[in-house]
Amino acid sequence: MFKELKEKVNRLPDQPGVYLLKDENGKVIYVGKALSLRQRVRSYLAGSVSGSPRLKSLQNRLADVDYVVTDTGVEALILECSLIKEYRPRFNVNLKDDKDYPYLILTAELYPRLELLRLSQRGGRRGRYRPADGREEHRFGPYTDVSAVRETMRLLGSIFPLRRCRQPLTGSPAPERPCLNYQMKRCLAPCRGREAVCPDDYEKMANQVIMFLQGRYSELENSLKKQMEQAAAEERFEAAAALRDRLLSLQRVAGQQQKVLSLESGIDRDILALARHDGHAAVHLFQIRDGKLLRQGFFPLSGTEGVDNEEIMASFIKNYYNSEENLPREIAVSDQPADAGLLREWLKGRAGRKVDLRIPKRGPLKKMVDLAGRNCLLRLQEDAEQRRRKTEEPLRELTRLAGLEEPPRRIEGYDISHLGGGETVGAMVVFREGEPFKEDYRLFNIKEAPAGDDYAALQEVLLRRAGRGDWGRPDLILIDGGRGQLNSAFEALHGTPLEGVPLIALAKNPDQLFLTAAAQPVRLPARNPMLQLLQRIRDEVHRFAVSGHRRRRSSRSIHSLLEDIPGIGPARRTALLNHFGSAENIMKAPVEQLEEVPTINRALAFVIYRSLRGH
Repeated sequence: MFKELKEKVNRLPDQPGVYLLKDENGKVIYVGKALSLRQRVRSYLAGSVSGSPRLKSLQNRLADVDYVVTDTGVEALILECSLIKEYRPRFNVNLKDDKDYPYLILTAELYPRLELLRLSQRGGRRGRYRPADGREEHRFGPYTDVSAVRETMRLLGSIFPLRRCRQPLTGSPAPERPCLNYQMKRCLAPCRGREAVCPDDYEKMANQVIMFLQGRYSELENSLKKQMEQAAAEERFEAAAALRDRLLSLQRVAGQQQKVLSLESGIDRDILALARHDGHAAVHLFQIRDGKLLRQGFFPLSGTEGVDNEEIMASFIKNYYNSEENLPREIAVSDQPADAGLLREWLKGRAGRKVDLRIPKRGPLKKMVDLAGRNCLLRLQEDAEQRRRKTEEPLRELTRLAGLEEPPRRIEGYDISHLGGGETVGAMVVFREGEPFKEDYRLFNIKEAPAGDDYAALQEVLLRRAGRGDWGRPDLILIDGGRGQLNSAFEALHGTPLEGVPLIALAKNPDQLFLTAAAQPVRLPARNPMLQLLQRIRDEVHRFAVSGHRRRRSSRSIHSLLEDIPGIGPARRTALLNHFGSAENIMKAPVEQLEEVPTINRALAFVIYRSLRGH
């Protein structure tokens, strides 16, 4: 396999582009860009004694490579951002839980509304309204403090009477009466129709909300003053009074913003500072608009082990500004990002103007970068202390309860999953120092145990596990179940290399802890830290077992479907699974992607597509 991979890499073009490194299952594990695809990908095949553990782990999993040629390095960077967001490869630096950061969305409707949305909810929410012609939604964020975002929404609701309901509005009067918000003067009630609320006037207010969220307070104040004066000149005194109240509220808010006196005003800038502590890394953001600190954010990062600061900073900039609409004119950073020239060109394309990317060496801006760095380090230290309290205390209590000499460093959890006895799967998860260690997770396809016999399936899994001396010895084994599962595990491990490893079982409804040395189960308070740790392990192994069972069932189902398609034999079934990585991906693949599989021509791709969609 390595020889074939090396020959494939040697045939890669010496041109700019994006490469996708894949494991033996066809799963994308890393996405990168290069000015020369051939030279860059070759470096992953070269053995290096001094390579980082992350690079060595990546090399050990590398089984295939795919690529896309681009015309320029900037195009490669743009495509790389999109593919990283799509695949979320494990070896790329990513924002932690970036799909759950809250955003504020101003919808693209005839009468827009402001909505708090997490990207993980985006697919379900988009279908609730129909975008109006020629309109685009505006997105603000990501934010790291959801309570602050909700407070911002409440503040905006008191200043700008945008509608809050989700009903589709076309400009015609709705059959229902306006809601209470209209009576409280918190909504203009565009549901009354375009005769009552002109879409152009409503659009002006929506644009003022955009200016507010972008921190353009001076510009917004001038706009409100002009509107107020015009309304007064036209003797629309009620409208002028409403605009006056809106202006006064805005001035109060702007006065409460923290003024950054040491920096020249008039330049919108973001300040990014990277800090590392205890094996973790994060970036702290100061967003400064019109000389005021508009907001700050703390962004933990994943996949940073063995990655230098320059690459981490470049990855953060690509992650963050790929979804940020309000790009500043200047970005001050604590560390020089890799490929800074390409990043500047990419940022210019995103903003439609030049974005200055700089590392201040002295002066007030350098002090602000240092301040952001200190804030970032303090948050990392606080998080490390919280993790320590979250794991050390329950591990000490678990040591006493299980009669161990020292806290268990490696805890293994086991569970069985099946549906009516079919496609039974056993799962093993590993927690090291109280945290998941997913590299050691394992799934076992049950081969010998009778269908539906959970006890026999558990014993089969444990016997197979006991035969793997190269996996390390656990300090404690947790079984998802009760006394019956615990006794079965004890019998299975008798006479094996794992005999003597302490065993415990955690049952549900209610949560009871079973010990081999205790006749009665132990009941613990719901807030007990040790119980919460064991629940995390039990729930994680249950989740892992169920997902493994579903994948096996789906794979078996699609195997049977593929067997019924003329022209699809074992070799092509294997090629399809290797290319798409899972049965679910084959089911969802369009004809164009099916055609990319070796030995699958367009006619056969159509046959596969119709056969699978017909089921």
